[in-house]
Amino acid sequence: MRTSRMRWSHRLVLVMLLTGLLSSCAVIWEADIVDSPGPSPQDKALEDLSRIDYPSQRNIRWRPRFIRPHETLESLYGKDWTLVARFNRLDRRHAYPGMTIKEPERMDDIRTYTPLPADYPPARQHRRYILLDVGEQWIGAYERGKLKFSMPAATGKAGSETPLGIFRIDARHRTHTSSLYRTAGDEEQYPMDNALRFHIDKENVGYWIHARDLPGRPASHGCIGLFDEAMQKRTFGMPAGPVLLDSQKLYVWAAPDDEHGEDDGSFQELDYGPILEVRGNLPVYR
Repeated sequence: MRTSRMRWSHRLVLVMLLTGLLSSCAVIWEADIVDSPGPSPQDKALEDLSRIDYPSQRNIRWRPRFIRPHETLESLYGKDWTLVARFNRLDRRHAYPGMTIKEPERMDDIRTYTPLPADYPPARQHRRYILLDVGEQWIGAYERGKLKFSMPAATGKAGSETPLGIFRIDARHRTHTSSLYRTAGDEEQYPMDNALRFHIDKENVGYWIHARDLPGRPASHGCIGLFDEAMQKRTFGMPAGPVLLDSQKLYVWAAPDDEHGEDDGSFQELDYGPILEVRGNLPVYR
């Protein structure tokens, strides 16, 4: 949990100070860690995505679908698997046997699905504006108030919620990695590709939008995660053919090179990044 994480952070800083490894620059910790997929989460309710209440889905007819052994999103839904994945805010790596997902009765009902408004008046005065609805676990990119594109997200879970309010994207780092957390097996620092920083709190914890796993529910320690199967393939060896690349899409749109200079993959502060509005409360289980 966050309290124990900060205690660990403080101990780490103390050790680094004593060994002369910490410079005079401020250390910024990332508020994120990724839950690994598995057939038996501690809370069994987390395997049943049909229990999550998203207001935008109340007028769409769907049924619970239990994923059986040897079934995948591709085998169940063919070329429409991406629609179902987005509808459930779920990546292929987490669509394992034992999960229950929401299966739309008609695929045509979700082909253009988005919980966000096509026109958003607060964004009209901005060339680029990002809206995150926590209750829907969905993020959208607006240009002068018009929705350009939108995508599912995984925000902070209960106890480590993503901060609400109005922020500005103030840094980008295409090859960012976590300062605290490592991948399973301790091979490397956990990747946070296509990272866009939007907040640093009083405890010097940095909050980012970045590539991560999407398990179909709020799951982070405060950051905002987006689909990126290229990162998953590089890190976990799956899926074989990356398709969902949402974090790349938002990163390029939010911080284009023609406005901020060439992106060489290094950390770069931004003077005029887009506004990010974070609104709403965590979805509830029924």
